[in-house]
Amino acid sequence: MSSRISTQTSTAVFSMQIERLKLALDGADAVVVGAGAGLSASAGLTYSGERFEKNFADFIQTYHIPDMYSGGFWPYASLEEYWAWWSRQIMVNRYERAPRPVYDSLLALLSGKDCFVLTTNVDHQFQMAGFEKSRLFYTQGDYGLWQCSGPCHSKTYDNRETVFRMAAEQRNMRVPSALVPYCPKCGRPMTMNLRCDGRFVEDEGWHAAAERYAGFLRRYSGLKILFLELGVGGNTPGIIKYPFWRMAAASPSAAYACINLEDVSVPQEIAGRSVCIRSDIGLVLSLLC
Repeated sequence: MSSRISTQTSTAVFSMQIERLKLALDGADAVVVGAGAGLSASAGLTYSGERFEKNFADFIQTYHIPDMYSGGFWPYASLEEYWAWWSRQIMVNRYERAPRPVYDSLLALLSGKDCFVLTTNVDHQFQMAGFEKSRLFYTQGDYGLWQCSGPCHSKTYDNRETVFRMAAEQRNMRVPSALVPYCPKCGRPMTMNLRCDGRFVEDEGWHAAAERYAGFLRRYSGLKILFLELGVGGNTPGIIKYPFWRMAAASPSAAYACINLEDVSVPQEIAGRSVCIRSDIGLVLSLLC
């Protein structure tokens, strides 16, 4: 796929694209959703601005941290401080529902359709909205899981109980030392189960989800699959965007759709079977439902 077509959206074109996407959804035998950070941003899970300042004012004042993403990599003075930050970040992004019902709209839109979700998001919003876990593949990890920082073994650990305690009991940007998690096998500090370097643990659950996704694609091979890409940016295009383009190109019965607030584009090879909408995802989903 050597060239791409960028799309611009006027009011008339926008209305036409909405109708084309409705037809694609109605005619699809199955829908594969590829969800990136833009979907959660549309739902209100922003990592900067008012929401960030409200939840991390003390860290911002002390360290001048510019946004939530940067704070996750900050060189804090102690593990107690590190987990004070991370317990807050986990709480507001994993254990609280998104401020806007964008995920609920997506669930309603896909009602009655056989679907599977491939996502780089780690905030668990799909399950909180009611999506079945068996139809989800979180490729990049989960805010709700810890792993050994080594790692010395390929197992992850649920962090809910400890994170709730950390959030409630932290004082002066520090959690109690007794709450700092350590690996039960080797004694190293635990860390987040997030794919940020080569130490990411792909546990049994990760591999089972990967196989379910592969099985779903095999089951609908050659049929009318709609590859629906939502909020996927340029950070990890090799996980969702490029595979969706390749699979759509390889199957004449398949269609591709992309909704993103930022740039949307499509290879010329599949342009005739594609719908690209440059707009807020929540707005588009509300018009489709």
